[in-house]
Amino acid sequence: MRSEQLENIVTMMRTMIAGRPEGQEVDIEQMRSGYDMLGGMNPQSEGAVIEAVSAEGVPCEWITTPGVDTARTIVYVHGGGYAIGSLASHRSMLTHLSAAADARVLAVDYRLAPEHAHPAALDDAVAAYRWALRNGATPERTVIAGDSAGGGLTVATLVALRDGGDALPAAGVCLSPWVDMEAKGESMQTKADVDPMVNEADLLKWADYYLKGQSPTTPLANPLHADLKGLPPLLVHVGSHEVLLDDSKRLAERARAAGVDVTLEVADEMIHVWHFFAGNVPEADASIAEVGAYVRSHTN
Repeated sequence: MRSEQLENIVTMMRTMIAGRPEGQEVDIEQMRSGYDMLGGMNPQSEGAVIEAVSAEGVPCEWITTPGVDTARTIVYVHGGGYAIGSLASHRSMLTHLSAAADARVLAVDYRLAPEHAHPAALDDAVAAYRWALRNGATPERTVIAGDSAGGGLTVATLVALRDGGDALPAAGVCLSPWVDMEAKGESMQTKADVDPMVNEADLLKWADYYLKGQSPTTPLANPLHADLKGLPPLLVHVGSHEVLLDDSKRLAERARAAGVDVTLEVADEMIHVWHFFAGNVPEADASIAEVGAYVRSHTN
């Protein structure tokens, strides 16, 4: 049974969607500011320190909490359909991840669509990882992580780094990853009635923004079509009440077939990126703790 706190969030999300007139386009700037406000409603982990930095021109933030091992690094790419999301939207969540993983977090403010199409986000994520390595991080004690679109971007970044001959990080973490630009998973239909946050129509719109006429099977935009051989271990979290459930299942299946060590966790009745609500929702706190344990175990 879901907690009262999570049920309240589900109700809020459904109310927001029901209040939108059918067919009405929501202004993207309003969506961006609303997402930032939603993230800001969650409390930060106590004593968190935020430091703005530029990673070769990519705006980023170092996020640390008291006593963490700063030799352990998480390079984090946020979700938001490649079109919304920012340092502000995910700052609170990432303070909790820092504490749980005993690590510093480099939050990456990559360029957004539709103003910047693929591969702008990928180029920024790769640049941020390389910058981190030039500024004290080591591959064996670094993890790349992301949620939703950032989960897909995590896999794409790993593939791009491998193809570029870079030293790969110790692991990757994908939270409710969106990897299929064609929205072909069966769960798009079978989970449509229980997912209060994501739907097929919106995903296809975000994909159009991101691809700007490029093929939806472009491997570094749609990692289901990428060669995944040689990637580091992956942790994949997804909720059973997500239309993106099959994105995670297919990603795990294809990565395993390529010889990648994959841990797939399907959380009963959880919604899209429930981790986002860390500090307010017990299920989010528990899953952030699991992610933290995974990061620590792969970077010791």
